Amino acid sequence: MVSAADPARVLARLEELVTAETPTDYGDGIAAAQRLVRSWIDAAVGAHGEVETVGGVAHLLWRGGDAPEVLLLGHLDTVFPLGTARERPYRLDGDRATGPGVFDMKAGIVIMAEALALAAHSGKVAVLLTSDEETGSATSRGLIEREAARAGSVLVLEPSLDGAVKVARRGGSIYRLQVHGRAAHAGLDPWEGRSALTELAHQVLSLPALADDACGTTVSPTVASAGTATNVIPDHAEVKIDVRAWTMGELERVDAAMRSLTTFTPDVALELSGGINRPPMEDDSSRELLVIAREVAARLGQAPVEAVSAGGASDGNFTAAVGARTLDGLGPRGGGAHAVDEWISIASMLERIDLVSGIIDEIAGGSTG
Repeated sequence: MVSAADPARVLARLEELVTAETPTDYGDGIAAAQRLVRSWIDAAVGAHGEVETVGGVAHLLWRGGDAPEVLLLGHLDTVFPLGTARERPYRLDGDRATGPGVFDMKAGIVIMAEALALAAHSGKVAVLLTSDEETGSATSRGLIEREAARAGSVLVLEPSLDGAVKVARRGGSIYRLQVHGRAAHAGLDPWEGRSALTELAHQVLSLPALADDACGTTVSPTVASAGTATNVIPDHAEVKIDVRAWTMGELERVDAAMRSLTTFTPDVALELSGGINRPPMEDDSSRELLVIAREVAARLGQAPVEAVSAGGASDGNFTAAVGARTLDGLGPRGGGAHAVDEWISIASMLERIDLVSGIIDEIAGGSTG
């Protein structure tokens, strides 16, 4: 079928947004991208986007009136450092577009803007584009939860999984485990020291035992550091730990175990910070919206909408946790998120624009709100 969207405008907007670099900590770049996207969405919804700053981080919001029917959710920040777009610029080769952030999730934001331009009920739609998703949504979480609760239904424009929408996601926890020992000269009197590194090695080897393969729970030490010089017994060491689980019960079990860690080495101390970051998104939150998506796709003559559970977390975890109906992964087909070979399919973008526009009108039209 032929998309109702204008392919030339879609491509132009995608190139503009991918070229606008938006590392999470690059405020000027985020602001420039916000101005660009605001020029698109203001016109589509007939209202001005507002910048809401929390903890020094600026997020972009269209409120959708006093009682919006649906929230479109996404993030402008990317994981790529400043200069990546110059080193690896946007490229279009047939149906395939590449460039930093094209898949996660700048194509999704273009889909969002184009779907709003086509929707008959865009004035009843709230839109939130955050600026710190890639670092855990520390400042935006409250905004996400507030706007999701106001709308009651949330469409998350994160990338699809090979075209499938995401109906469940694992929740996640992030920890920092520090070990405090005692320094000493490694040649003259090493016995006077208490090696924080040795203790850390014991902890790193023992932590994966907290996982549960049968439940899909993982506990992964990821980034570690220790020591200051080759001839010094290290008095400090630390490791960061990533935990994922399908249920809150599993996250809480691992959290309790993390807080009960004991030392293997005499006269050292452990210091734990962090905790549960994102609750799981369970599939009951997406059931009704998945039905709507499938009905809209059938009406448009598109292929049936497939659904999957995803191991990674997104801001959809927060919206589902406050009771909002949530359908995630409405972005395009593609791959290579956070990698040098990141890509998306333009044809899938055009399909998604029509699909998301139809879902918006089905919800905001009043029959399913």
